[in-house]
Amino acid sequence: MTQKRLLAKTLRAEIAAQYCNPNALRGQARPARVDSALDDQTCSRARAAITSWSNYAPTPLHSLPALAHEIGIGQLLYKDESTRFGLGSFKALGGAYAVLHSVAQEISVRGSTATDIKALMTGQLSEAAGEITVATATDGNHGRSVAWGAGNVGCKCVIYMHAEVSPGRQSAVEAFGAEVVRVPGDYGESARQAAQDAAANGWLLVSDTAWPGYTEIPRAVMAGYTVMSTEAMDQLPATTPTHVFVQGGCGGLAGAVCADLWHRYESQRPRFVVVEPVPADCLFQSAVAGAVVNISVTRESVMGGLSCGEVSLLGWDILESGADHFLTIEDDAVGPLMKQLAQGRGDDPRIVAGEAAVAGLAGCIAARADADLCQTLALNEQSTVLVFGTEGATDPTVYRQLVGSAADDLL
Repeated sequence: MTQKRLLAKTLRAEIAAQYCNPNALRGQARPARVDSALDDQTCSRARAAITSWSNYAPTPLHSLPALAHEIGIGQLLYKDESTRFGLGSFKALGGAYAVLHSVAQEISVRGSTATDIKALMTGQLSEAAGEITVATATDGNHGRSVAWGAGNVGCKCVIYMHAEVSPGRQSAVEAFGAEVVRVPGDYGESARQAAQDAAANGWLLVSDTAWPGYTEIPRAVMAGYTVMSTEAMDQLPATTPTHVFVQGGCGGLAGAVCADLWHRYESQRPRFVVVEPVPADCLFQSAVAGAVVNISVTRESVMGGLSCGEVSLLGWDILESGADHFLTIEDDAVGPLMKQLAQGRGDDPRIVAGEAAVAGLAGCIAARADADLCQTLALNEQSTVLVFGTEGATDPTVYRQLVGSAADDLL
């Protein structure tokens, strides 16, 4: 067994399934379909709004040389979202911004002439906003962001959670004043119930998943996410990453990051690899089929934030040609990787990474242990890999169970 395979075995990072995307456009300018899904002007507006918020600060981009050496790559760069706006997740960027965007539009529709987002944030439209209710389904972090955004503008908020969402994540949402509705079944069931109730009650649905006839708000969510990817590109040392390994989910995050990198690097964009949990591999299945495939999640992954069975159409419009490879992994790697990041190694800083945060890193480790895949991806000792640590200890109880220590005790 090679040293790289020993590393993967030690960290329990193994690929369950993989697929090389035959539709990926390597070394080419982005197609018009990508800009139709998420254009740079829309992203720029979102970034201008979010970076103007009073408590905005860029999150760190960590270099992890010790772990990079163990994996067998040149550089490993980890974008750490564990402190984002005090919510502990990149989701704080998308949901809250989409609430601002959609509530401002709704106030305009209802007859107010003042729809400026800044006026909304400063409370000048609180009376009009108070008559509006926003709703969404969530595995935890998106709902927290929507609830926080609703509190910022003074509107009401109803959050739908499926049966497997932890009590800690429910409490975190309720702390922002949202009402939580529990729904039997998986995330898809909660999303359908949220959409149905929003339509029946005249609420604004603020979903991060796009479907036919519903794209504007998910586009705003994705545009918000590009604050994270743009920060990462601005923070990079004098180098362009050769590879990006990113979490799957519904495809909104992966699509936003892919589009943003394509906007910046044009035909020189990095190789882009999407990593999903085995039980929620809707993007992988879509890549294999060459068309959107929605699945039923019959087994919940510990990576709860990625437990999505329904593909976002906007995300897929980007990933269909922008993702070079799709990987699926089991949960075995999650706890050990969270613990390794928490402990640090050599000169590597200690990092609090939640369950969904380590998926991209696990995919990179597993890929490096596969000689054939390394050749396909040109992943080697000179590679510079960028991963996104999308959440911190967003559920302290789950974090302690997986790592063995509380997040506050480690840092």
